[in-house]
Amino acid sequence: MAEPVLEEIPPLSGGRAYLEVEDLKVHFPTDDGLVRSVDGVSFRVERGRTLGIVGESGSGKSVTSLAVMGLHGAGSRGGRAQVSGEIWLDGEQLVGADPERVRTLRGQKMAMIFQDPLSSLHPFYRVGAQIVEAYRIHNDVSKAEARLRAIELLDRVGIPEPQKRVDGFPHEFSGGMRQRVMIAMALACNPQLLIADEPTTALDVTVQAQILDLLRSLQAEFNSAIVIITHDLGVVAELAHDVMVMYAGRAVEQASVEQIFARPEHPYTWGLLSSMPRLDRARQERLIPVKGAPPSLISLPPGCSFSPRCPYEPRTNGKATQSMPELRPTTEPGHLVRCHLPAAERQEIWREEVQPSL
Repeated sequence: MAEPVLEEIPPLSGGRAYLEVEDLKVHFPTDDGLVRSVDGVSFRVERGRTLGIVGESGSGKSVTSLAVMGLHGAGSRGGRAQVSGEIWLDGEQLVGADPERVRTLRGQKMAMIFQDPLSSLHPFYRVGAQIVEAYRIHNDVSKAEARLRAIELLDRVGIPEPQKRVDGFPHEFSGGMRQRVMIAMALACNPQLLIADEPTTALDVTVQAQILDLLRSLQAEFNSAIVIITHDLGVVAELAHDVMVMYAGRAVEQASVEQIFARPEHPYTWGLLSSMPRLDRARQERLIPVKGAPPSLISLPPGCSFSPRCPYEPRTNGKATQSMPELRPTTEPGHLVRCHLPAAERQEIWREEVQPSL
């Protein structure tokens, strides 16, 4: 696997970060029971840094991002979501805030690039008209001025002939170009927080690289905070500074990208790395999948949620099936892990058993 190459980043400040999430819980009442999609997640993102949130489908990644954007409303599937905890954006509390205030912040201070641009863009409206609408909601300008802004944004994200393409319909754009349109729309009001939900899904590797380069250059230009949600560890290695690994609605490991790839300490993270193809050397064995399936978020197993799939559960002397481990610091600064295995044993397993097989 390619080693992440990142520029030198100053350490996190001791003050409040641009985005701070504390003990976030997002639960959905259903006829079958309470779905605990996110169950006590905390993280922070400084301006100029990128946080990668990784995990399997259903781990709570997208639900977390939608909570930050204030999009768990009355229209949520299964009824209104129960959102608790704290979400601080530039020092302003969003949980429990007036919906109109959150709507104002959405676009001005934070924006989201959704997973599927074809379903996010309206098929009957020209892309320029959709960018114009997003811009005029937050800015008192004429349609002509907003159109110029739309052309400028399309040019900024690398759309060729923006003066002509501004009048195109979504179906007239390729998948990569539609993703660029979504980025242009998100950037309309220069938000300082950008959330990208699987921004490279269904794109070929060349276009993926172009989209990641675009996000990196935009961050350098605007010094924005970025949260990128993905299941692709290659994207994380390429773009992120910090990583949060989620499983069954909780964070199981949080660390810098260098720590995650060089010295991971959670068995689930080891499983993700083992299932990732490598190009830097020939593998002698097939990729190793994480055995089993994620648990139901309505009836989680007792103890550690990962214990039914964890090959090291017998080494915990029954603890893994009895209690949920806390998210605790490791021996390295800024590295947190949720595991019953002692730190020394985790490090030995990684060094002696897992790492040699990658």
